[in-house]
Amino acid sequence: MGATVTSKPTLLIVDDDRDFANAAADFARSRGFTPYLAHSLEQSRRSVHLPSIDLLLLDLGLPDGDGFDLLDEIDLSEHGQIAIVTGQPSVESAARAVSLPVVDYLIKPLCPEQFSALLDNAATRARPIPGNGSTRGDMIGESPGIRRLFDTIERVAPSEASVLITGESGTGKELVARAIHANSGRPGPFVAVNCGAIASDLLASQLFGHERGSFTGASTRHTGYLEQANLGTLFLDEITEMPPQLQVYLLRVLETGQVTRVGGTENLPVDVRIVAATNRNPSTAVEDGTLRSDLFYRLADIILELPPLRSRGSDVFLLARCFLDRLNMKYGLNKRFAPGTDRILMRHDWPGNVRELRSAVQRAFLVESGDEIHVRPVPGKSMQRDASHVVFSVGMTYAQVEREMLLKTLAHFDNDRTRTAHALGVSVRTIHNQLARLSEAGDD
Repeated sequence: MGATVTSKPTLLIVDDDRDFANAAADFARSRGFTPYLAHSLEQSRRSVHLPSIDLLLLDLGLPDGDGFDLLDEIDLSEHGQIAIVTGQPSVESAARAVSLPVVDYLIKPLCPEQFSALLDNAATRARPIPGNGSTRGDMIGESPGIRRLFDTIERVAPSEASVLITGESGTGKELVARAIHANSGRPGPFVAVNCGAIASDLLASQLFGHERGSFTGASTRHTGYLEQANLGTLFLDEITEMPPQLQVYLLRVLETGQVTRVGGTENLPVDVRIVAATNRNPSTAVEDGTLRSDLFYRLADIILELPPLRSRGSDVFLLARCFLDRLNMKYGLNKRFAPGTDRILMRHDWPGNVRELRSAVQRAFLVESGDEIHVRPVPGKSMQRDASHVVFSVGMTYAQVEREMLLKTLAHFDNDRTRTAHALGVSVRTIHNQLARLSEAGDD
């Protein structure tokens, strides 16, 4: 367990010209790439958080914004190469591209030789998925909850069990999925699919594949994600966004081990380990009908709940320093945090979790010219914590709510357990028992 796991290089095409995007995806697929498509800035924001993107092909003129806006939001240090593609070149956009880590500025229509060279370069520089003897992969943290998560991944990964990962947006659900795959010993690739980023009428074709002529525009046979992930792991992010009728077909594939392409009749065997994720409470999703109960039970052999960043204590420092180190290495600089940064990081609740923290560090790194940088969370994005307020968020479990309420009330009454019990309307024995359970669970 723990050998480095390799997979096909990946390409994210962000372009509202669907004909161009599909043609580029087909060309890249023929060169051994796994392509992902996004046709708007909003779709790209969902797709671009795939940590393994080896080449980003970015159109500047998108229907809901400027392609450069995306580069301001993502962690550039976590992605491979970036190429700008535009049908309306300008001196201003070319000059801005030069100031960013962009490897090429391409003008439509693309020259096949130029695109081929770009793909070859990206494939050569493609990074393997981390799995060098460590359960962690790219995950960072030393808090009790994260240590328990690492232990669980190590036990679960080698099994054939399906895994459902829950947690708020930005907590690192895909990193956990990649760590499971990297420690599984499965020889096939890791394939990630964001069910909410693909139009519902296209998801069936992307997931199950389609035969030539099966619908208008299906000019060639397409191998779906399930087949692409054969002998490996298929990560289905935002599983509750999958239309219920497709959930029925997915369940059939999981139970039979066979997939039938759209418009086809042949049952094709697939050996795929499914890891799914949602930022919603799965029980609530089942109750409101967005997640079929039979699929939920099939996916939830193991449920892993990721803790929000606000409950991870000093992990926020470790993560912030890691992001800063990566940016320094990428740009050949030696910037450092200004004094008092630790206090600012701890006072913020980070509703966007690790993703928000990463963006805040990157924003300070790129905007400030000096060697000392000041990390400033986006104003008004969350309440700041103090001893008299308890902050809850949608998606927290009852256990997390009880823990937060108990510890904040104890702190308010200077650890007086009798006054705490009276305020919460429970017995002192209940307070003692709850604290004992938290201590046994390794909660500090």
